[in-house]
Amino acid sequence: MPGQSDLQNVKERNHDSQDRWELTHRLLSEAAACIDPDERRRLQDEAILVNRRWAESIARRYANRSVELSDVIQVAQLGLVNAVRRYSPDRGVDFASFAVPTISGEIKRYFRDHGWTIRPPRRIQDLHRQITATSSELSQELGHTPTTTEIADELGIPVDEVDEAVSCRSCYTPASIDAPSRTDDGVRLSDTLGETDGGFARSEARVALAPLCRELPERDRQILLLRFFRGWTQQHIAQEIGVTQMQVSRLLTRILLTLRHKLEGVEQIR
Repeated sequence: MPGQSDLQNVKERNHDSQDRWELTHRLLSEAAACIDPDERRRLQDEAILVNRRWAESIARRYANRSVELSDVIQVAQLGLVNAVRRYSPDRGVDFASFAVPTISGEIKRYFRDHGWTIRPPRRIQDLHRQITATSSELSQELGHTPTTTEIADELGIPVDEVDEAVSCRSCYTPASIDAPSRTDDGVRLSDTLGETDGGFARSEARVALAPLCRELPERDRQILLLRFFRGWTQQHIAQEIGVTQMQVSRLLTRILLTLRHKLEGVEQIR
């Protein structure tokens, strides 16, 4: 929830803000006293147009988040419309004091529902908002950024719950695995991630096939050795053992089929 200093900063940053606040107050006062609903709506619409840029300036505070700024600006404009429609001058509260939390509330609700790239549990989302508001208030009271312990004491919750909620900030915009890491060599995060080692599958196959291969005739074992361990072509093997290339192809088909049947039999026994 914005404090009085936030409202003051808003007013100071806007060109001709005093004239705009006076015009807004006059328009909304006339609208509140107007009997004709069409005229009341016209006066309210004029007040909305007068304050559109001001609402946009509030939305720009939330730039560089996981949601497009143009979408946030539209939400801020919706919050402005709601504030104008609901504002009652006779309550003694100036329009800015009423409208700022209304607009900010709309934006925060939008982020709650649409801003999470990775959506944490609702409990963590709600606690994250409480911590953000409490941190802002404590910063003004203490004169420094509050520690995790100070926030936990203020909210009356364990420190580890504060840490858990604070850590979910990265859920808005998770780091890309192609982004440079924080190490001095600047390697990408993806370069540090492990990957499946194909050697495990090969090792498993060797363990399973080794006893079956030992049961094969010597020539069959020689053909397997030359083809799959030394990488010889079928033509080269044919010249080595004194047969044709076509015969080597047929022999390999028979040998592999024999091993497959034996392996399936072993699996069935298991």
